[in-house]
Amino acid sequence: MDITAVFLLAFALLLAGSLIERKIDRTASRTARVERKLDLIIEHLGIDATSVVPNMDGVLALVREGKKVQAIKMYREATGVGLKEAKDEIDRLAADGR
Repeated sequence: MDITAVFLLAFALLLAGSLIERKIDRTASRTARVERKLDLIIEHLGIDATSVVPNMDGVLALVREGKKVQAIKMYREATGVGLKEAKDEIDRLAADGR
């Protein structure tokens, strides 16, 4: 394989990687928009979002015991949310005195 073919192959791989990364970014952006809209709907309807989280009793028990790291981990596993969102929710629950 000559040097030109190697450079063309490397360029093609870089281009493909860039295109995939942009598609992932667009998907993440769309997902974030949908989640924001869903949060607004839940708030508008007055639904307690914690009531639809599986194993929320366990999460609340950990919060009451002051085991915030374990509560964050359990909340993330139950909901699939990111670390920041889970931490914010657990901090909110702790501040509410749940």
